[in-house]
Parts: sequence; C-alpha cells; structure tokens
Amino acid sequence: MYFFKSISDDVRFAQLEFRKHTKTMRLAFGAFLVCIAAALQAAGGVLPGVGYFISPFATLPILIGAMFSLQMGVMSYFLTILLLFILFPSELMVFPFTTGLMGIGIGIAFSFFKKRFIIISVGAILLTIGIMILLYVFSFPVLGPAVSSSFSLLTAGSIFLFSFLYNCLWVEIALFFFKKLKTFITY
Repeated sequence: MYFFKSISDDVRFAQLEFRKHTKTMRLAFGAFLVCIAAALQAAGGVLPGVGYFISPFATLPILIGAMFSLQMGVMSYFLTILLLFILFPSELMVFPFTTGLMGIGIGIAFSFFKKRFIIISVGAILLTIGIMILLYVFSFPVLGPAVSSSFSLLTAGSIFLFSFLYNCLWVEIALFFFKKLKTFITY
C-alpha cells in the first residue's frame, strides 16, 4: 500500500554526502534557500491573485534544506522569518505557522522516519496545529471569513483532513525535487 511503503535511504545518504562539503558551501546553499523561501512567501502580498498560488511553494526551500541537514533546515526557517520581518511583515503571521512549520516538520520527519504514513502524519499534525493557533489563539482569519473563530470539532477534523491530503502532495513534491537536487549538491 502507498502509505506504508518505505522511503529509500537516499535522504540519509545525501545528508552524509552533504556534510562532506565545506561549511562555506553549506551556508551559501542555506542562504540561497532562505532568499527563495522569502521571495516565494512574499509573492502573496506583492502579486495579488497570482501570488496566492505562488506563496505555498515557500515550503519547498525549507523542506529541501531540512532534508539535506537538520541544522540548515532550522536555520533556513528562522532566517526566513527574520527576512520576512524586515522586508514583508504582513506575511509574518502566515509563514511561521503554516508553510514554514510544515516544511520544517516534513524535512525533520524524513530524517527520523522511513514510512510515508508517519512522515505525512507529522507534517499534517504540525500544519493543523499551526492553523489552529492562528485561528483560535491569534484570531487570524487564515482560512477566510467562512471559518468561525470559535472552536469546532468539525472544523478541526476538516483542517486535519485537508492537512493530511496536502502533506501527501508535498511529500511527493519533495521527493521529486530532492532526487533532482541531490545529484548537484552531493557531488
């Protein structure tokens, strides 16, 4: 079955090969990922309409960074938050709790787990928690005005179901891009 298939050991092998590079090269790659993530996240505010379709791809640089190195993934996550704070503060509420948190969660899950179901579940749980914090703690209408700011079990279940399906897609996207990038980065 799809969900219980193991992910190959390519991630662990690429992490070992990536550690062989100089610290300068690893930092430069991390800085590149931070710039890409910040630019993609800011697209939602800079390009109204089309930008909202581009901004979810800010997950990919954080996810790829965490797949190559946990330290680089965490560094990329926090530096992207800092860069958004400086350049585009209006996107600061969304990134740390949704796209960034999901990217770092899936990337870390790739390092610790092999089964797709567990990797997808970790990302889904973190995305659900992030969305619920925005909705119920900060009263930020991340899902629009149609979702009430009062807690509902139906809403929470719907958010988790969406997050699970969304993370299925992101795991496959991450594996596709990771296979393309690992040949450039590891050699």
